[in-house]
Order: sequence, then structure tokens, then C-alpha cells
Amino acid sequence: QVQLVESGGGLVQAGDSLRLSCVASGRTFSSYTVGWFRQAPGREREFVAAISWSASMTYYGDSVKGRFTISRDNAKKTVYLQMNSLKPEDTAIYYCSAREYGTGYKDRSEYDYWGQGTQVTVSS
Repeated sequence: QVQLVESGGGLVQAGDSLRLSCVASGRTFSSYTVGWFRQAPGREREFVAAISWSASMTYYGDSVKGRFTISRDNAKKTVYLQMNSLKPEDTAIYYCSAREYGTGYKDRSEYDYWGQGTQVTVSS
């Protein structure tokens, strides 16, 4: 069992940066693939980024490539999402997710555990 808690969201202006954190509980977190998704009002939950258990592989959604960076510190059981050059269209609730088994990373159905989300609002 893994529990995930996100933090770091807030209200920023376009062009600013934020760093989200996802802290996990559970002994085997280091073996989990972790993903970030986001959901804006009235829209489907969208894949943002994912990182393999060893951090050797990272994946990004097309809308955030080149602006967001995912990383992890397994000793701290924490995954980070560094978000630069934020745009108003990045406004959403950001969710951290994790899975131990499987090969996919973009589909929300691949993930077994979810955090409660953290709100990111980008003003123009």
C-alpha cells in the first residue's frame, strides 16, 4: 500500500515557476513508477509526466515538454515536478500517482495509487 501527498501548488503569474512535490509512504516506493496528471474544470484528466523507479526513464506530455521536469529522490520517497514558463492553460489540479507493475505510463488506468491533488493557478 502506498499513500501519496502532493504539495507546492499555488497562484502564480504567467512565466513563473513552481515545484510540486509528491511524498509517499510505504516501504517499496523505490520500486514504483510515478506519474503526474492534471485536471482542469470540465476536462479529462491529462497525463503530464512520469518517471521510472530508477529515474532512468522520464516521459512528458506534449503540452509540457521542454518546460516541466520530473525527478525523484527515493531516499526521501519524494517525486518532484519542476514547472517553468507556466502558462494560463497549465491551470489545473495536479495529481501524483504510482504503480508497481505494468509497462505503460500515459494512461491513468495504469496507476493504482493517487494523491488528493494540489491546485495550480496561473494568471495571465
